[in-house]
Amino acid sequence: MRFIFLGTGGYHPNERRHTAGVMFPEIGLVFDAGTGFFRVPERAQTQELQVFLTHAHLDHVVGLTYLLAPMFSGQLQRVSVYSTEQYLQAVREHLFSGPLFPVMPPYQFVPLATETPLPLGGVLTHHPLTHPGGALGFKATWPDRSVAYITDTVVDHSYLEFIRGVDVLIHECYFPDVDAAAAAKTGHCHTTPVAELARAAQVGRLVLLHIDPDRPGDDPIGLATAQAIFPQTVLAEDLMEIDF
Repeated sequence: MRFIFLGTGGYHPNERRHTAGVMFPEIGLVFDAGTGFFRVPERAQTQELQVFLTHAHLDHVVGLTYLLAPMFSGQLQRVSVYSTEQYLQAVREHLFSGPLFPVMPPYQFVPLATETPLPLGGVLTHHPLTHPGGALGFKATWPDRSVAYITDTVVDHSYLEFIRGVDVLIHECYFPDVDAAAAAKTGHCHTTPVAELARAAQVGRLVLLHIDPDRPGDDPIGLATAQAIFPQTVLAEDLMEIDF
C-alpha cells in the first residue's frame, strides 16, 4: 500500500506547498481536504472515497468544494465525509452556505463512530488533540500495517499511547525550535518535541508536514535536529509517495 501527500503546508498555500491532505489512492482513503484536494480526481483508483476531516479550519476543508464536477460527471460515484457532528455541521452551514458556495456536492456526511471500517480489513480510530477549536488525530490499522495522522496540535503526550508502535507517524511540524513560543501560542508544534514523541512512541518512521507557508525553503523546520533525536525522520513534500 502507498500514500501520497496532496498538500504539506499549513494555513495557506505557497509556491511549494498546498495545504493539508494525504491520500491512499488504491483504497480511496483521504485525510483532510486542503487546497491540494484538487489533485484527488486524477489520482483516484476507486470511484468511492472516504474523506476524514481532522477539524473544520479552512486550510483543512476548503478542498471539499473541488469535487463538484467529478461527482456530477460520474467520475466519482460516492464520497463519504467523516468527522465529528460539530465539524460536519460547520462545513455544511458555512463552507456550503448559499452566498459562499451555493451548490452542495452530493456528499454523504457521516459522524465518526468509535471505529470506522476501511477497505482491505482496516479500521480507523480517532483521538482528541489540543488545538484552538479542537482537532482529531487518526489512526488506520490493518492486520499487517498501521499509520497515524496527527495535525493540528501541540505535543502534550496525551495521544502517545494512541500512536504507539505505528509503522508510519505523519505529524505536523509547523515551526522550527526557534519559534517555540509561537507554536505554543497558536496550538501547533515545533521540531524537537515531535521527534521526542516519535522516539517515545517507538514508531517505525516519522514524516513531518503542515509547514509554515512563510518558510518555503528546503529545510524550514531544522530536519537535522529531528533526525538527531529520531533518525527515521523525513520532511514531506507535495506529491511525495511513501510505500508502507
